[in-house]
Amino acid sequence: MQQVIAQLKQKNNIFIAAHIHPDGDAVGSVLGMGLALERIKKKVTLYIEDAIPAVYQFLPSVHQIQKETGDIKQFDAAIILDCSDLHRIGSVAEAVSRIPMLINIDHHTTNTRFGKLQLIDPDASSTAEIVYRVIREMNITIDKGIAYALYTGIMADTGSFRFSNTTPAAFEISHEMVKCGADPHRVAHHVYETISLNRIKLLTMLFDSIELSENGHLSIMFLTQNMLAATGTEVEDVNGLINYARRIEKVKLAVLLYERKARNGRRPASEFHVSLRSDGSVNAAAIATSFGGGGHHNAAGFDIKATLPELKSIIFDISQRI
Repeated sequence: MQQVIAQLKQKNNIFIAAHIHPDGDAVGSVLGMGLALERIKKKVTLYIEDAIPAVYQFLPSVHQIQKETGDIKQFDAAIILDCSDLHRIGSVAEAVSRIPMLINIDHHTTNTRFGKLQLIDPDASSTAEIVYRVIREMNITIDKGIAYALYTGIMADTGSFRFSNTTPAAFEISHEMVKCGADPHRVAHHVYETISLNRIKLLTMLFDSIELSENGHLSIMFLTQNMLAATGTEVEDVNGLINYARRIEKVKLAVLLYERKARNGRRPASEFHVSLRSDGSVNAAAIATSFGGGGHHNAAGFDIKATLPELKSIIFDISQRI
């Protein structure tokens, strides 16, 4: 912790990034860290390669998160948040790896320990919780914007304080963030109670795609680029929808197969991102790691090249072991 803080105090132009397909913890961590460093007069660039999901657009200063890095050479430090591997930030990973001081802050058990400095706590409820500790240790005043960011990050990654990673610290920090100005009702309204008509149409298609393994312990739902085009949605609109498949009776592991978008106008050869969600009885991280991915016990993912029928066969084979 102290080494990280010493570097943050020394550096002046800091790049802050989180993973592609951002969730609430990624968005909240980037915003919380960025707004805090701005309070001590640091120049920061906040970066997430993919669009911010609509449900998080209400967060103060969310417009500061960019999809372009600018000149990488201008940065004297980079903070990579909520990423088990540097490549999780997307296409700029190689360029970012050349930033002189690379700081890795995360809570994934499968973190590869990249970077010159690491601040990793698998017991933390979220990366936002670790960012909170850094901010407090640096004696930076938490204003309303930071409070909203950190509260949302913790709330989202604990499933609104329902998942097994809901620790006493998660409640204590969230309570403090409310005292600092975050409104729980406003956050819950935007994250859980607001949905577009197009997202409902997409949800209907996802429901129709659900298949169960023979033993009923595994569910698959798949998302294609044609489905996104037909409903006028983006992949960010799928955020959290996999949990519907996980809630099916007897299901221990839910799997979402997402067909990657074409690159430079050309579709990659059957490339998918596979998201895994467990009810706790299955180690999703172990499964993802076996395919070159990573994550948490209950939530993990990996990338794979295969046709949809091939991939479904691979995934259904897993059901025989659960």
